[in-house]
Amino acid sequence: MGGQQHQHTAGVDPLGGLRTPEDPECDVFLTGTVFLDIVFTGLDSAPVRGTETWARGMGSSPGGVANMATALARLGLRTSLAAAFGDDHYGEYCWDALADGEGIDLSRSRTVPGWHSPVTVSMAYDGERTMVSHGHEAPPPEGSVPTCPPRARAAVASLVPGRPEEWVAGAARHGTRIFADVGWDETGRWDLGALAELEHCGAFLPNAEEAMRYTRTDCPRAAARALADRVPLAVVTLGADGAYAVDGATGETAEVPAISVTALDPTGAGDVFVAGFVTGTLAGWPLADRLAFAGLTAALSVQEFGGSLSAPGWVEVSAWWQYVQSCSDQEPAALRRYGFLDALVPPPGRRWPLRRAVPTIGFRGSD
Repeated sequence: MGGQQHQHTAGVDPLGGLRTPEDPECDVFLTGTVFLDIVFTGLDSAPVRGTETWARGMGSSPGGVANMATALARLGLRTSLAAAFGDDHYGEYCWDALADGEGIDLSRSRTVPGWHSPVTVSMAYDGERTMVSHGHEAPPPEGSVPTCPPRARAAVASLVPGRPEEWVAGAARHGTRIFADVGWDETGRWDLGALAELEHCGAFLPNAEEAMRYTRTDCPRAAARALADRVPLAVVTLGADGAYAVDGATGETAEVPAISVTALDPTGAGDVFVAGFVTGTLAGWPLADRLAFAGLTAALSVQEFGGSLSAPGWVEVSAWWQYVQSCSDQEPAALRRYGFLDALVPPPGRRWPLRRAVPTIGFRGSD
């Protein structure tokens, strides 16, 4: 494990007590497009046409599917990513940041000669973001998605209506637990039948608006119950209201409120939520604890800029837990909700708040 990754995991292995010599080679597999994200923060408002706007902060980091991969790796999961990388400086930077900085396995990824890296410029203001992206499909052969994915405890798939993800069925057949999220349906049909891989998924994690549109309901909790008829576990994120989950097999439900924070940049928060939930699920935690942990990691992420840069690890969780217990205004019931962290977090080594983002390309962190 590299020095940079250890700064976040503090050597914590959430699956340490479950590992055996017969384990799969990785804990989580995922595939998708890696972007170079350039994030501007500290904007008072949206840019005004015909004017120049100065941002008080900026950062660069691998984005796209790299947000999820980084979040998983910083929580101590052995993460394997299959993706295409450009052979430009952006692609080299993203590869090095993920492989060397985060300890992510890129053995199933490839560098594409003559292909430039996709780029996203994100502007964060008023707790929201505006993005401009540019990129092209990687030229054939599209080797970033293995026809036979590696053996893994879990895989994360981003479902798109009408776009088959053939690797998902193969992974599920080999015993991999599939966690899926979904984006906005640009077709406007919101047809669950168009998400062909949903039948292979063990957990589905849409946001409230997506869940209600797919189920034709007007309540996110009703949407979660409807989705639990289609997948073993339905988790609906409720934004500032937290998250709600229904276990379709047992009928168990859980709801956990969100942690109130001052949001700097919401980029990647949904990916961090999924990573936290995957971690708790593979570790065998109770459903409510998984929701609470996922919500906590997402809340910690929006307090920093960038997607992958902002993903918290165990060091950040430990520092927050030490800090929040020392605050006199905390409700005892709220603290008890996170009492399960006592048995998980490493001894506090740094004080809250922590700054964890490397500002831009060209700076090297120390081991």
